[in-house]
Amino acid sequence: MSDALWTPSQERIIRANMTEFLRYVEERGGPPVPDYTPDSYWELHKWSIDNPERFWSLTWRFCGIIGHRGTGGGAERVGVGLDNMGPPDPERGPKWFPDASLNFAENLLRFSDDEPALSSWNEEGHQRTISYKALREAVGTLALALDAAGVKPGDRVAGWLPNIPEAVIAMLAATSLGAIWSSCSPDFGAQGVMDRFGQIEPKVLFASDGYLYNGKEIDLLPRLRQIAFRIPSLEHVVVTPYRRQMPDLDGVRKGILWSRFIAAQYAVAVSQNTPTEGFRATPVDVYRRTPPGGSHAIDPASMRTPIGGVRAIPSPVPDAPDPKALPFERFPFDHPLYIMYSSGTTGLPKCMVHSAGGTLLQHLKELILHTDLKREDCIFYYTTCGWMMWNWLVSSLAVGVKVVLYDGAPLAPTHTVLWDMADQEGITVFGTSAKYLSVLEKSGAEPKKSHSLTKLKAILSTGSPLPDSSFDYVYKKIKKDVHLASISGGSDIISCFVLGNPILPVYRGEIQTPGLGMAVDVFDDRGRPVRLIPGELVCLKPFPSMPVAFWDDPDGSKYRTAYFDYYPGIWRHGDWAEVTRHRGYIIYGRSDATLNPGGVRIGTAEIYRQVELLPEVLESVAVGQEIDGEAPGDVRIVLFVKLQPGVTLDQALRDRISGQLRENTTPLHVPKKIIQVEDIPRTISGKISELAVREVIHGRPVKNTEALANPQALEFFAHLPQLRD
Repeated sequence: MSDALWTPSQERIIRANMTEFLRYVEERGGPPVPDYTPDSYWELHKWSIDNPERFWSLTWRFCGIIGHRGTGGGAERVGVGLDNMGPPDPERGPKWFPDASLNFAENLLRFSDDEPALSSWNEEGHQRTISYKALREAVGTLALALDAAGVKPGDRVAGWLPNIPEAVIAMLAATSLGAIWSSCSPDFGAQGVMDRFGQIEPKVLFASDGYLYNGKEIDLLPRLRQIAFRIPSLEHVVVTPYRRQMPDLDGVRKGILWSRFIAAQYAVAVSQNTPTEGFRATPVDVYRRTPPGGSHAIDPASMRTPIGGVRAIPSPVPDAPDPKALPFERFPFDHPLYIMYSSGTTGLPKCMVHSAGGTLLQHLKELILHTDLKREDCIFYYTTCGWMMWNWLVSSLAVGVKVVLYDGAPLAPTHTVLWDMADQEGITVFGTSAKYLSVLEKSGAEPKKSHSLTKLKAILSTGSPLPDSSFDYVYKKIKKDVHLASISGGSDIISCFVLGNPILPVYRGEIQTPGLGMAVDVFDDRGRPVRLIPGELVCLKPFPSMPVAFWDDPDGSKYRTAYFDYYPGIWRHGDWAEVTRHRGYIIYGRSDATLNPGGVRIGTAEIYRQVELLPEVLESVAVGQEIDGEAPGDVRIVLFVKLQPGVTLDQALRDRISGQLRENTTPLHVPKKIIQVEDIPRTISGKISELAVREVIHGRPVKNTEALANPQALEFFAHLPQLRD
């Protein structure tokens, strides 16, 4: 059995939220906790799977979710139809907390003191800090304007914004009214934005005049003019002047500056001078049944007021609207909150609708229990507004921590910029990608020598599998006593299937544990559980953060095809994974990108983690090339490598790459062809796109290059003479 790279101290275990939760559950009829060894956690995990209603009920209470759980006998009705693992059905379920109501924004804005809520950074350094009191007022002001502009529950409000406070404020203002928020990163081109927002028909679009990346000013207004013109549903295009004081909005249809939008709508609200009436709820069925291309407006008849009302803060009739009042209306647990998107590399992105209750409950479980987040913490995750980690990060506001936002390149203007920020802000939880850690390692950076990092207690990594070498790098070159948590999930569930655990050891190359309440397993092709060998990552039982629907999927066929066709009644996530002897997980990559030489399935990450140990190799991509005359489905492995500047791929380096793979994996992992390329295509969220490379080398079109951050890289893979023999 391999030795742990890190083991939490007894003091850290005792003080952990997870330990407190163990005791909390035990006192309420859960499994006994004789000690705080790993066995105690695994007993809790098994109990959480076997008793989902008790577990999620106690998680709601422990995490302090604000909302009504129901009245009378329905107060503890947690799940309906939990034996149905499939797309949620109004009759059959699964349906969570059917009698509950809450407001997502109310939960994230529960604090209204002078403690810092958001600290905003970009490549030019620290920009500003916003307190919880100021954040709440800013959200209230914008919510008032959106309400006056006619935004109703179920309307879509979109954000095409950098990772700046305005993105958080706009999201909270929209969701406080029951509107559905959806965001894209500003590095998407006009067509990429259209492919996403064009499907959901937003009423309001928030955008920026530009952003700064890698020292370069990017002007967004030319693209914004196209987008505003091509989305006819837009009634307001609200522009925040991020890079210029007075951007020229000439030609932006419905365009208006942020401050002027608020002023204009505030005047409307004052003239109306009437409070919002009743409790407006939007049943999931209303948008489920909307035909493609039709109007998604909510039928007023669908709004209802429950007995006694459920308004958190009374709304008196003032002389003028008060943005501090924020009269949060509470909506059903499964009321739509976010629309997230698939990568879109194989066609038009799928639009996944996530519920307010499911997202909030799952995020707080992961932040409070698995990340050990407390009020005194400061959390950062390097992300854009187009990646689910932004949504996950922003949910930290419900804990009352300081959330650090960074907009820009992670290594600009210097390789130390994020660590400079970590020291200055006192970051305790530092979130990043496997790629970032790999680049740091290749550059020879040693943050433990150049920075103090005294408050840093956890480093999170996601986006792609974290190789063994990066585990070693973190503990040798960044910090010895730190909880390194590799995590994996996706926009599909807006959360994690497998992630960290602050009271368990960290082993090289492994994700520590499946999440509490998540019935995760690994199956072979016949649907049998397997251990110590790779297979399909699956989930056997429903969980609250499953999408409530796909947009414009009235019969659920898109949803069912995405996850439930392979193993009926079981969620197949599409990751190629392995359960280890420590009961942790290794992710080897996407199962649709696995290689099949000689009929043996190989995860691409098995190749990358060996090849990228060589100092000459910056990154690589492996695909299977179909060969005429071979058995159907058989391929030969082709490895493309991007090398350090000035390095050329010669036979000696090819031999070293092949030898590294042969000695540390199997002969089947050794590529038949190794080819040097100048760049490797990645999605906007930074993931290597094996599928796009595979299509190009076979002369097939890539269906949606707008999903790629660097589509020009595909040119390096077309018509290669090396692949003709």
